[in-house]
Amino acid sequence: MNIYKEIKFEDEICSDLSAAGWLFADKDANHYDRDRALYPADVVAWVQDTQPKAWEVLTKNHGAGAEQALLNRLRDALNKSGTLSVLRQGFDVLGMRHKLKMAQFKPALAINPEIMEHYAANRLRVVRQVRYSLHNEKSIDLVLFLNGLPVATVELKTDNTQSIEDAVDQYRHDRDPAPKGQAAEPLLSFPSGALVHFAVSSREAKMTTRLAGTATHFLPFNLGNDGAAGNPVNKDGYMVAYLWEQVWQRESWLEILGRYMVAELDQKKQISKNIFPRYHQLDAT
Repeated sequence: MNIYKEIKFEDEICSDLSAAGWLFADKDANHYDRDRALYPADVVAWVQDTQPKAWEVLTKNHGAGAEQALLNRLRDALNKSGTLSVLRQGFDVLGMRHKLKMAQFKPALAINPEIMEHYAANRLRVVRQVRYSLHNEKSIDLVLFLNGLPVATVELKTDNTQSIEDAVDQYRHDRDPAPKGQAAEPLLSFPSGALVHFAVSSREAKMTTRLAGTATHFLPFNLGNDGAAGNPVNKDGYMVAYLWEQVWQRESWLEILGRYMVAELDQKKQISKNIFPRYHQLDAT
């Protein structure tokens, strides 16, 4: 019964996001590349649609291997610079004069038609039951992608038999980004994997930007309830529906990724922390 209710929970989120313009199909998980933690079809489509000259260079230099060359170079760039930097700054490709862009965020002044075309071309995709691991067949309930790059993971629990803490415990005890004696998990690694991880029950949400096994620190991501913690009752559905009805809506989500997330650097100019805004901070902007 609990599994059925979780599936129904997934169904509603995916259906609502699909209706709001997200790409979604039931068998999308079959096309996920767990070795690179990418959704290859969207990476390639984004580059072909928005940077056709760059794609010409890739095909000229690599022929039938252009897609693999692009994906390999992108994974190298993610490992070196982190996901947030690659999304915002792009990355260098040998033989190209300009960086390859992996997203177009909305400018303050929408006066350049080409930029606005590229903004409209951003590919947001939700994929369910993603088998992410290099070492086993465990799956994460939902993964959110932007132009083929993973930006969020989501573990769902229904409050009938489980709670938000069960989702938190799942991340802490069963979603290790660096399993002892094994290769790191690309999707879960910091800062080169997903930017934020949401633990979600039907009543509450928490999030973290860095998985660290049992030391993982989660922060509440709730609306607040008349001055108290948690969320108010939602007579129309789940108490956490604001996640997919507001936060993950296309314009809001792109603005969060493009403007409101902050990467802190250490003395060696390496990313030491990603800061994802709390809900009340987003609500105040």
